[in-house]
Amino acid sequence: MSGHRSTDRYNWAWHRWARYVAQRLVLKPVIFSNTKVTVEGERNLEGLEGPFVVVANHSSHLDAPLCITALPYAITKNLATATAADYFYGQRWRRTLTSFFFNSYPVDRNGRRSKEAGLSVSLLRQGVPLLIFPEGTRSRDGQIATFKPGAAALARALRVPLVPVALVGANEAMPVGAFWPRPGRHQVKVIIGKPVRARRGENLHDLNARLSARVRAMHTMQTSYVLVRDKDRRENRPEQFGQAREDVS
Repeated sequence: MSGHRSTDRYNWAWHRWARYVAQRLVLKPVIFSNTKVTVEGERNLEGLEGPFVVVANHSSHLDAPLCITALPYAITKNLATATAADYFYGQRWRRTLTSFFFNSYPVDRNGRRSKEAGLSVSLLRQGVPLLIFPEGTRSRDGQIATFKPGAAALARALRVPLVPVALVGANEAMPVGAFWPRPGRHQVKVIIGKPVRARRGENLHDLNARLSARVRAMHTMQTSYVLVRDKDRRENRPEQFGQAREDVS
């Protein structure tokens, strides 16, 4: 299968409309009726065009559904979700549902070469935006783990923006091991930050650290208005201010 053919379905109009029904008319009512979802920072997406990479912390199977249903449809209508090949693509029924609801594509978490290698690059070059969870797996305690550099590498190489998203409360609403949100409609917050772009001459390590620090700061302070100093970027630690402000990238 050629690289072009392997990405054809991500551009099919009928598949996009089928996903709209699945995501907005089926999945969103389920998520929003079982959790109390609030969204902050949508204005940070104004003017965002072309391919981009949405990057979020990962602590629950709620995370992808939250991103798909809580972000504006203009952002998610063509969004392709990177999913673990070993978990979501091992069985036909799971692969079919994941592809249908999340427009997913497989990623080998062990870094092995496979026939799907390079799909992220191919999709971005065709104008398809991506949703990536750079921790690589769900956090068991809700704390944000180290970001793998894949998303930052894509943004740096292809000069596309990174959209940082902090998901707060998803771990409590649906912890690892649960197959349905816990009763009681737990509060979940989706925080959208200002897009992060690679600076001229910025190396991969610094870009990844800056991205990670932004998501961590929003998650800790539970707001999209954050200030991250260079020292805190290097240490992946959010600056603590009585009055939080937005980092200017």
